[in-house]
Amino acid sequence: MDKKGILIVVSGFSGSGKGTIMKELLSRYPDTYALSISATTRSPREGEVDGREYFFVSKDEFEKMIAKGELIEYAKYVENYYGTPRDYVEKKLDEGRDVILEIEIQGALNVKKMFPDTLLLFVTPPSADELKKRLVGRGTETMDVIRSRMERACEEADGMENYDYLIINDDLDRCVKEMHSIIQGEHRRSSRNCGFMKEIKEDLERMKH
Repeated sequence: MDKKGILIVVSGFSGSGKGTIMKELLSRYPDTYALSISATTRSPREGEVDGREYFFVSKDEFEKMIAKGELIEYAKYVENYYGTPRDYVEKKLDEGRDVILEIEIQGALNVKKMFPDTLLLFVTPPSADELKKRLVGRGTETMDVIRSRMERACEEADGMENYDYLIINDDLDRCVKEMHSIIQGEHRRSSRNCGFMKEIKEDLERMKH
């Protein structure tokens, strides 16, 4: 049976720990998952390698990619473009890898429009109180930044019901196992197995005679 990968979008509140979950998922199951690499027009930071953290492109190249429909989704943050190149994602899916995009809600819904089979996962801490504690606990943010992050979380919460599954991150190990089993269970969804069902029905019909 030809196993094609599933496209997965993971979003979540800033401070929900989704980055940590992704790293852990990829290190435990390196042959199962591929993290999508975004294209960006921002300059590489120290230690970043083209094609590893990002595909670094010029503004001109990026705008050509938009025009040619080569991006699954894109957005502009503070003068720089970020987007998901379609060919990288499709190549990995064809190899049988499940491809994870870690993007904002707006981008997630755009991806779902283009690829209706996309699985949408939303990562949240167990409570709003816990979210605030984690943001304060980082010790790197000023109270103003924390306040604006909490306001942002209120906006992000509005889109939660558009997601297929909520992943509540209270324990990293349990969370990673849960995410893995949700994704693998998704491979068995009947709508993803039309070819297999058609084949088995035809074989059964043949055997009747």
